[in-house]
Amino acid sequence: MRSVEDHLSLVTAAAVAPRPVRVAISEAQGLMCAEEVVTEHPMPGFDQAAVDGFAVRAVDVALAGVPAPEDLDEFDAGGAELIDLEANEPMIVSLPVVGEVSPGARTPTRLQPRQAVRVETGAPMPTLADAVVPLRWTDGGESKVKVGHGVESGDYVRRVGDDVQPGDVAVRAGSIIGSAQVGLLAAVGRARVLVHPRPRLSVISIGSELVDIDRTPGPGQIYDVNSYALAAAARDAGADVNRVGIAERDSSRMREVVEAQLIRSEIVVICGGIGGQAGGAVVDALSDLGDLEIVRVAMHPGSVQGFGRLGRDEVPTFLLPSNPVSALVSFEVMVRPLIRIALGKRQPMRRVIKARTIGPIASVKGRKGYLRGQLMRDERSGEYLVQVLGASPTGSSHLLAELAEANCLIIVDSDVEELGIGDEVEVAFLAQRG
Repeated sequence: MRSVEDHLSLVTAAAVAPRPVRVAISEAQGLMCAEEVVTEHPMPGFDQAAVDGFAVRAVDVALAGVPAPEDLDEFDAGGAELIDLEANEPMIVSLPVVGEVSPGARTPTRLQPRQAVRVETGAPMPTLADAVVPLRWTDGGESKVKVGHGVESGDYVRRVGDDVQPGDVAVRAGSIIGSAQVGLLAAVGRARVLVHPRPRLSVISIGSELVDIDRTPGPGQIYDVNSYALAAAARDAGADVNRVGIAERDSSRMREVVEAQLIRSEIVVICGGIGGQAGGAVVDALSDLGDLEIVRVAMHPGSVQGFGRLGRDEVPTFLLPSNPVSALVSFEVMVRPLIRIALGKRQPMRRVIKARTIGPIASVKGRKGYLRGQLMRDERSGEYLVQVLGASPTGSSHLLAELAEANCLIIVDSDVEELGIGDEVEVAFLAQRG
């Protein structure tokens, strides 16, 4: 029996990232950037108002808000027009409003000394203006504006190149493109960007007992659960998924279906028919496509599984159990990390935390357990607590409803057969899109 670690090493060694492709920035979110995006132009490209208010020369409103002197008769205001001047009261500067500028204005506006121009956020700054007085510090006047608070040069102005300068790297190679990166790419005028694309993954179900969900099962038949569940799991991991559906057990037909997917996929997942004679038949049918091995892995559920590299491009190909829970757990432990590596993720594994059990947990000695659990947090202590779903480690592995209720997998070491209340255990958090 092969250890989980040894089998996972074999699997991850087969990881190959698809060649970078250039895509529209609207399609790049969540992907890894494959180029250094260098800015060619400054951003912003012109001085612009950072708030709604009045563009001014800072020197013209320097007295606004300053307490008036005791000796008003000898006070020199330097040409500033002051309103309601009383000793020790904050001075108010009055300026004529000589225009208004909105975002997108293309005709330059010139400001003379001791004048103001009304501006909206994002509007080009008038010539000679070096600051904006926010609207809330004025009376909002139309022909004349009273300013009750001074500003310094550069206040509330976005200067040319404040964000990025020509030659700056806007988005670095190897960074994951999120909403901020998409916005920055748009801001520097990039419509397309080179990225590492999502690996293409095909899911195939095998089983004469299977019918698709648009048909009514007959005697001895069941719905094809696995191709839908595994396709969803692959999308959640970040793959570009093709759900092939049900393939016939006939050797030649099965080979044709698999071979067709090897041409279009970086990963192929085949589910069902891996035990006993059925497993041997699958391996024989695909033998001329490459080496495919069915092994027992020291884990539960999902101990019997297969892996190989098929086709001219040696595409990583998985054989997973027909039991939906075993298939999903096997996928989580073995296939998901391969997808994350292909995406260029630095940490391909799920986040693992420590939690204390709130009930006894039974496991299978000699196999690493991946048990369905409910993770919660103690409001008083902040400690993580976990409860296993399903009492038996062997008798309820088929219960898909329990897996649907789980928000974590409880990881039990292979040398542990039982955990008691309050024992510490590792837990993999099943965060969606994580």
